[in-house]
Amino acid sequence: MAKYNITEIKPKAALYRSLVSPDLMDKLKDQILEKILIEKKYKEKDYSAKKLAEELGTNTRYISAVVNVKFHMNYTSFVNKYRIEEAMTLLTDKRYADLTIEEISDMVGFANRQSFYASFFRLEGITPRDYRVAHKPAVTKKTPKKK
Repeated sequence: MAKYNITEIKPKAALYRSLVSPDLMDKLKDQILEKILIEKKYKEKDYSAKKLAEELGTNTRYISAVVNVKFHMNYTSFVNKYRIEEAMTLLTDKRYADLTIEEISDMVGFANRQSFYASFFRLEGITPRDYRVAHKPAVTKKTPKKK
């Protein structure tokens, strides 16, 4: 019977993270926030790290490195975080009470219901539907004035 050659896998730091200078990292962080938050690019279903890199005149490895180091998550989680935050606002806003959860999912940039539900649950620990029910805005009924 042959012996197995089992070696312990040692975690390696991504080398490209150290290739980005601290000054460039800070500059890219600000530019990424500008594009994603201020310009609300997170609402675009097909807004990829590649498109962001092209708009900022850099490459996807640098985008990935900055998001990992500065925000402690990957690009998809970073974008989905802002989508979920906006969805939470819409789900509790009485102006959007007549919209379905799928319509809200679409408004904030998710390509499909499944990814919206999965991301929402991963971040909040509750489904969008349960969140809406738990945070339902109080509807006040107007009673007719008596004469």
